[in-house]
Amino acid sequence: MRIPLTLLALASSCISALALDFKGRVQWNQQCRSLKELGQAKVLLDDGKLRGSVTRDGSFVIPGVPAGTYILSVLAHDHYFEQAHVFEGDSLPEVRPYFPGTPLSPAAPATLSYPVVLSARGRHDYFVPRESFNVLAMFKNPMMMMMLGAGVLVLLLPTLMKNMDPEVMEDFKERHAKMTNIQSSLQSGDIASGFSQLLNGGGEEPKAVASGPSKGASSAGAKQRSGKNKRR
Repeated sequence: MRIPLTLLALASSCISALALDFKGRVQWNQQCRSLKELGQAKVLLDDGKLRGSVTRDGSFVIPGVPAGTYILSVLAHDHYFEQAHVFEGDSLPEVRPYFPGTPLSPAAPATLSYPVVLSARGRHDYFVPRESFNVLAMFKNPMMMMMLGAGVLVLLLPTLMKNMDPEVMEDFKERHAKMTNIQSSLQSGDIASGFSQLLNGGGEEPKAVASGPSKGASSAGAKQRSGKNKRR
């Protein structure tokens, strides 16, 4: 059991020997003048896989960085920083500019000095202004446009009724009365009569017109019969 433990110790010592410390500095500028203004900030490799703290003079150290490729970023509450592409090897790290969304390979041709110097690019704006009342935006709503159209029709309906032809007015009133009767029958629960009126429509008028000739024919037949009886 001692041999595997010694191998693990040797392997861990080799890995720790290959891992190097990554150093850099935050440069104070007009956007961020001091550590007090920066607050509690962290310098991260690959979104927190490895990290280090910023000291009072702006320097930082990320200990034990193994060989590999990383994205260097600064996590601060009120400020945002530029990012960098870091290639950690056997010698000094190679630092290149990095823009979010761009592929890591091929890397940017330009190189940055080491220890790397980072500076704040701006401040985060967390204030969202309250939306004010906008009348034009309200009238752009389709539902509001429909309501306005219905209101205009209601206001113009009396004027249209006054200028309407009398015969058309009577026809309109009759149709309105029929629709009112159908609605009242449906609301009262008499669905059969309501649907029959809706399907038949003006079926009562032809019946009245058709019954007129039948009555005349019957009266004429009665007169002929009475005349024959008198002759007898």
